[in-house]
Amino acid sequence: MAKDKKSAFFCQNCGYESPRWMGQCPACRQWNTMVEELMPAKTAAASGPVKKNAPLSLSQVSAEESARMSSGIEELDRVLGGGIVAGSLMLVGGDPGIGKSTLLLQTARLLANEGRDVLYVSGEESARQIKMRSERIGKCSDTLKILCETDIDRITEIVEKEMPKLLIIDSVQTMYTEKAASSPGSVSQVRETTAALLRLAKTTQIPVFIVGHVTKDGNVAGPRVLEHMVDTVLYFEGDRHASYRILRSVKNRFGSTNEIGVFEMADTGLTEVPNPSEYMLEGRPGGVPGSVVACSMEGSRPVMIEIQALVAKSSFNIPRRTANGTDFNRVNMLMAVLEKRGRLPLSSYDAYINITGGIRMTEPAVDLGIVLAIASCMKDFVVPEDTVVFGEVGLSGEVRSVSRASQRISEAAKLGFKKVVLPKSSLRSVRGAADGSIELLPVSNVRELLALF
Repeated sequence: MAKDKKSAFFCQNCGYESPRWMGQCPACRQWNTMVEELMPAKTAAASGPVKKNAPLSLSQVSAEESARMSSGIEELDRVLGGGIVAGSLMLVGGDPGIGKSTLLLQTARLLANEGRDVLYVSGEESARQIKMRSERIGKCSDTLKILCETDIDRITEIVEKEMPKLLIIDSVQTMYTEKAASSPGSVSQVRETTAALLRLAKTTQIPVFIVGHVTKDGNVAGPRVLEHMVDTVLYFEGDRHASYRILRSVKNRFGSTNEIGVFEMADTGLTEVPNPSEYMLEGRPGGVPGSVVACSMEGSRPVMIEIQALVAKSSFNIPRRTANGTDFNRVNMLMAVLEKRGRLPLSSYDAYINITGGIRMTEPAVDLGIVLAIASCMKDFVVPEDTVVFGEVGLSGEVRSVSRASQRISEAAKLGFKKVVLPKSSLRSVRGAADGSIELLPVSNVRELLALF
C-alpha cells in the first residue's frame, strides 16, 4: 500500500472508526464487524473564486416559510409537516418488502401526472422491473423518467442537466463514488454518496428522497452520521405479512416528529387510511372481559386503540409476562401498582398484553387502559363497549393528567362513544369539550377506577 494512502477500520453495523482492528466494536458491541477501508483522498479546492458568507443578525434573516410541494398523498404530507420542502434530503427506511419503493413510486407517479419532471434512480431493479411494478399502481406520465445507475458522479451530471422537480435514489447502499476506494454499501461509500446527494440538493434546491436498508435491529444500515446528514428520517413500520403500514417520522427539520401516516397495502399499491381509529377497532369483540378502548395521541391526531389482556393462573415458579405493542417493563410496573395499590394478587398469574392492529404505543396515556384491561380479565367483568379510557398511572396508584384531553374527548364523541374515563386533574381543561353527548367519569387513583366497574 502506498504511503500516501491511509486506511482505517470501520464497523459495518454502526460506522465506528478505529485506527486498528478489534474483534468487538466498542460502540455497538457487535463481534467481527470491523473492516479495513481506504480513507478518501483529499481533493484540491475547486478553481475559481469561492463565495464567502458573512455573519448576519437574526433581524436580517427572513422567517417566511417557502412554499411546500404536495406529494399527492395526504398521509405522507402529514408526516413531512405539510409537504415536500425544496432542497431537502429525506431518508426512508424500513424492512425489506415493507413498501418503501412502492410509496416513492406512487409519489413520483402522482407528481408526474401533474406535469412535474421526476427522476427515479434505481440501483437494485432494472427498468423493466420498475415498469411492471408501475403498471400495477396505475398509468404514469412521460415526465417520470427512470435511470438505472449506481455511479453517483454520473447521476449528479444527469440531474444538473435535466433539473427535475424531484429526485428519488433507491437505494443509497447500492450507490458508489470513485472518491472512496471500497465496495458499495460500505461505511465510506454510504457517507461519501450521501454527502454528494446533500450538496446536490442544497445547490440545486431539488428535493431528494433516498431509500435506506435497515439492520436486523431495525436501524438504518450504515454509519450513524447518515441520519445526522439528512433533513428528514422516515421509518416504515408494520408486519410485512399484514395489510397495514405505519410511516413514522423520527427526525424532521421542517415539521413535527410525532406525526404518523397509516397506509394499507393493496394489489394496486398503498392506499391511505384517513381514520386510523376505525381501522384499529375493526372486528373488536363485544362483551368480553379484558378488552378496553384507550386513546393515544400521535402528533396532532388522536388514535383509538383496543388493548387486550389475558390473565391466567401460572403453572411455573416465575409467571410469564408478555407485551405486544407496548413497553414490556412498563407493563410489569403497572402490574406491580395494581397488586400493591389495587390489591389484586397478580404475582402468581401469567399476563399477556396485546395492542391490536400491530401498532406500537408508548405514550403514558395508555397506562389507564392497560390497568383496566388487566383488572377486567382478572376480576372477570366487562368494560362497556361505549367507554374510552386515557390517563397516566404513577407508582403510588394516582392517575395523572395528560396533554390534549379535550381533543381526545372530541374524537371519542365523533366515533360514537358515550363515556370517557379520564384523570380528575384534567376536568378543568375539558369543560368545553363535553357538550352533553358524552359522559365524563373522572378518577384520581386506581381504586376509584376499579370501583367504577
